[in-house]
Amino acid sequence: MRFKKNIATSDTGFIFNPGSGDSFNSNPICLDIFAAFKEDKSRQEILNLICEKYEVENNQFEKDLEDFLVQLREYNLLDE
Repeated sequence: MRFKKNIATSDTGFIFNPGSGDSFNSNPICLDIFAAFKEDKSRQEILNLICEKYEVENNQFEKDLEDFLVQLREYNLLDE
């Protein structure tokens, strides 16, 4: 999983899609997911990272991550 090449992200959680002009703000968990994307981490690595860091149950976060990925796909931000 990775963002499309033209998607701009900042360390503060700002996301900009120059193709559509859409911009988004994200929370600290999303920032960690974005960082994992940039490091080409696998879905399982992202699950493990977030669950450990935020002390979240794996089953719950797995659903949340899937929902988040659906949103990123809907906004045409991922290159898959």
